[in-house]
Amino acid sequence: MSSGIGKWIQRLTLILLVLLLLYVIYLLKGVWFPVWHILFLTFIPFFIGGFIAYLLHPIIERIHSAGIHRGIAIMMIYCIFFGAAGYGLYKGVPLLIVQLRELSDNIPMFADQYKHWNTHLQNSTSRWPDGVQQQINEQMQAFEQWTKDFLGYVVDLLLKIINMMFILAVIPFISFYFLKDINKVKRMCWYLTPRKWRMQGIRFLRDVNDSLGGYIRGQFIVCLAIGAISTAVLWFLGIHYPVLLGIVIGITNVIPYFGPVIGAIPALLIAASISIKSVIYVLILIVVLQFIEGNILSPLIVGKSLHMHPLFIIAALVIGGEAAGVIGMLLAVPILAVLKVALIHAKTHFPKSSSSEN
Repeated sequence: MSSGIGKWIQRLTLILLVLLLLYVIYLLKGVWFPVWHILFLTFIPFFIGGFIAYLLHPIIERIHSAGIHRGIAIMMIYCIFFGAAGYGLYKGVPLLIVQLRELSDNIPMFADQYKHWNTHLQNSTSRWPDGVQQQINEQMQAFEQWTKDFLGYVVDLLLKIINMMFILAVIPFISFYFLKDINKVKRMCWYLTPRKWRMQGIRFLRDVNDSLGGYIRGQFIVCLAIGAISTAVLWFLGIHYPVLLGIVIGITNVIPYFGPVIGAIPALLIAASISIKSVIYVLILIVVLQFIEGNILSPLIVGKSLHMHPLFIIAALVIGGEAAGVIGMLLAVPILAVLKVALIHAKTHFPKSSSSEN
């Protein structure tokens, strides 16, 4: 009994010491944050290169298992993937820049039209109760601020990407060496991991890959398909900035439940500046896209790889949105999947470790 209490006291003391250490590190952020910023920028191309290698690895392994030399398989998939990506950037980036410049030039026109709508709405609701009128005004002001912040965020993100072009140029080389020397990377991780954690770590990574790998690869394909279809249909309907809107719809489609709404808002705003008929067409497009994505693409490509209740996913999205905005919502589901696997492994591992100590 006393030994059990002593262990709990030791664990509580350890937790308190860790929290104290984290607080001291936080107080010293003026010293280590510049160094951390440089390390973070250095880590970005390795993370993106590793992620691309992770996406391509199963395809290469399948081709290699068919009897084709591993190096040839890598070069085939590598050239196809980066060739298509490079051609898409070569054709798409200039068009995207033109559309962003046009959008920036037309922002005053959109602002004037928005003010006209706002004035019309206030006149139409002037006889409503004061509380309702105040709520409408507050919501309109909040939406206006959100629009300004979102446009500023997009422009800032694009400027950062342009400034990092040299760093991003090394990503294809990093991906190639990850794919080429994947067995050496595995051996290095094996020897760097403490001996008693090796088998448990392999099982953990395998379960994470089973839960998350199919979801990430499937969502990547689905988002490309949704973005391409959206761009083509918006261009056919004559909606301004189809490439920009298609990219927004494709990226936000990663976010379950909330993504279609977030992606539809910019397209609806642009369509509203044209005509009511354009708004109806865009609404029909969004509904049809969500039907295709929910009933055809996702079940066929993604499947139910996460095996999580929708309530947990919604809670993760809300927390991610509060913590880091749209980026937090994009990362919420993958982080939740990893945490789920970690909790399952902790539940099965800790009882064994505690019994071995006794």
